[in-house]
Amino acid sequence: MARELLITPDGLKKLKEDLEELQTVRRREVAQRIKEAREFGDITENSEYDDAKNEQAMLEQRIAQMEERVRRATVIDEKALDTGSVQVGVRVHVKDQKTGDSRKFQLVGSAEANPALDKLSHESPIGKALMGKKRGEVVSIEVPRGPAKELKITKIEVA
Repeated sequence: MARELLITPDGLKKLKEDLEELQTVRRREVAQRIKEAREFGDITENSEYDDAKNEQAMLEQRIAQMEERVRRATVIDEKALDTGSVQVGVRVHVKDQKTGDSRKFQLVGSAEANPALDKLSHESPIGKALMGKKRGEVVSIEVPRGPAKELKITKIEVA
């Protein structure tokens, strides 16, 4: 059984836009490549044709995966979010107890996680540690190298 896919309304919108792009623009591009490769003659020894067909297969696989994500998506109701504790959909502000550095993260489902944009999956080590915690709590997070990080939750807000 496939597991539930938590996603924000913005994340679902972006996922559907990306899927639409693949289903229309990219499919047409690949079909055009296949058509051009066929024009080179015998397709049995035509590497351009083979490459285009492989690209088509990978594209169709990607489309199928994205369609499955859309089907499984459970959209987070941002109006019903409770900022009393950390949950998927909130933005959490934390302060490193050792260095004093402050950061803020939005907790999202794994499908829209992007650490470069400070969007952390609720399944990531930091996300797991923060889930369910309240403002003022200090959370210990194991890191691959070095001592565990101690993060104090300073604020929880709707993202």
